[in-house]
Amino acid sequence: MKPKKTNSEVDMKSKLSALWLFAMLTYTYGDVVTLMDPIKHHAIEMTEAFLLGGSIYMMIPLSMVLLSRLMDHKANRLACIIAGSIMTITLIMTLFVAVPTVYYVFFATVEIACTTAIVIFAWNWRIPITTQLDKSIEDTTPATSRLNECSDSKEVKIIASQISTI
Repeated sequence: MKPKKTNSEVDMKSKLSALWLFAMLTYTYGDVVTLMDPIKHHAIEMTEAFLLGGSIYMMIPLSMVLLSRLMDHKANRLACIIAGSIMTITLIMTLFVAVPTVYYVFFATVEIACTTAIVIFAWNWRIPITTQLDKSIEDTTPATSRLNECSDSKEVKIIASQISTI
């Protein structure tokens, strides 16, 4: 039997997905503003390889909008930490490649704050003890069925301590 998702797990998935979406929209608008800048517009040679590399790079946050809603806790947490770290580090590095414009510094600061928040939320995301117990115990044991019926957290702790001694 698959364990039920807790409200905190669903809430964190929604929060991470919303942060990835916000980051993605900020990247997009920042790129649009950059394209409007006549000086920056011609500063980089837009080769097919450059555009492919940029497309692959932007698939990281775009994919995380969806994946952070679909993946289970462990995979989600790890993917958000890795993807968020990649995006944060590369954004920081772009600030030192050339002299950035004021609007680019603004967008980069917002994007860095957002991806850093994603990493921090994912790093601190823990699943509740009752969810861990449900995953580690067979549903056929009498103690487990009693645990699933309990609504009082004090009762759950007592039964959990009894199960751990089995």
